[in-house]
Amino acid sequence: MLGNVLVTGGAAGLGAAVAQAVREAGGTPLVLDKSAPDTGEFELVDLADGRAAEEAVRTLAERHGRFSGVVTAAGIDRCGTLAEVPPDEWEQVVRVNLFGTAAVIRAALPHLENGRVVTVASTLGLRAVSDATAYCASKFGVVGFTRALAAETAGEVGVTLVVPGGMRTNFFDDRTEQYRPRDLDKLNPPDRVAAAIVFALSQPEGCEIRELVIAHAEEPSWP
Repeated sequence: MLGNVLVTGGAAGLGAAVAQAVREAGGTPLVLDKSAPDTGEFELVDLADGRAAEEAVRTLAERHGRFSGVVTAAGIDRCGTLAEVPPDEWEQVVRVNLFGTAAVIRAALPHLENGRVVTVASTLGLRAVSDATAYCASKFGVVGFTRALAAETAGEVGVTLVVPGGMRTNFFDDRTEQYRPRDLDKLNPPDRVAAAIVFALSQPEGCEIRELVIAHAEEPSWP
């Protein structure tokens, strides 16, 4: 049975699906997000601010004790060529997706003995496409960060890299038409990815699922 699981981005999209899946598995999701979730414990925080993210983790640890898991599901994007995307918006993507991931895990590690970390990258963390330099940079960074973390914490903390393809969430809502998926039916619903994440969190001691690629059978971004 799962215990307290820290979930970033848990107010919507994949994060909300993970929080629900954790709850259904008998655990307690503790959400970090800029918006409040519909239910459950949470701390409001902008994950682009690493020090604020770390403080929010410590606050939840003080309130609830140890974590059995951490899932870094928060993520943003800003489509366009490198020349088109304003520098502050480009860097914000990296701050949330990569630096926010690292900050939350850094703060959680002292409260995670024998616990598990699941990071969320993307198929665009393994395969680069045009007009996605910020997103690809951040998600390629999450891949490298997670692999290094797994080596660093081997035998102490379980680490799993989850690489999802596109999902049917509001992630694409603010994009212009040219950057929206052509066929939503070829994207996974987020609850399927969330189920895989809970599977990784639920492995017995000594067993590690190192990496999972999860995509719709006709996912256009993979392979």
